[in-house]
Amino acid sequence: MRKRIVPDHRTERRDEQWLDVTQLAALEVSSESDSHPIESAFLQNATGGWRAAAPGMQTIRIVFDQPQNLTRILLVFEEHDVARSHEFVLRWLQRGNDYRDIVRQQWNFSPPGTIREVEDYRVGLSNVEAVELVIWPDIGGKVALASLLEMRLA
Repeated sequence: MRKRIVPDHRTERRDEQWLDVTQLAALEVSSESDSHPIESAFLQNATGGWRAAAPGMQTIRIVFDQPQNLTRILLVFEEHDVARSHEFVLRWLQRGNDYRDIVRQQWNFSPPGTIREVEDYRVGLSNVEAVELVIWPDIGGKVALASLLEMRLA
């Protein structure tokens, strides 16, 4: 019998060498709550993540000081209060090109049961100048605030 030990995904996540985005890039955001600023989604020991100050579509953009090569993008969304369906698109920019979509995804939050969405993408992107995350907090037309608990890039 052949067998091999396969690393647990949860263990692998803890050992990842995430980029320190706060030191390598400027963060641009369409709005932010005073109690949930954008840096809360990027700092390792921060809690609460980012939350928009206003309802409607929101944009988070990471503009790197120097182009980066990316192999992984982790997004974690949480909604504890409002049942809603959100949509996001994750894009990247390389010099001389337009933004290109990495993924477009919809998710249904249904508290108290379904409150967390974890999206973990393996990518092979070189010379990335910017990464953009656009969030529509409720595609069903309700008034809702966009939020992002965590975003990591490697």
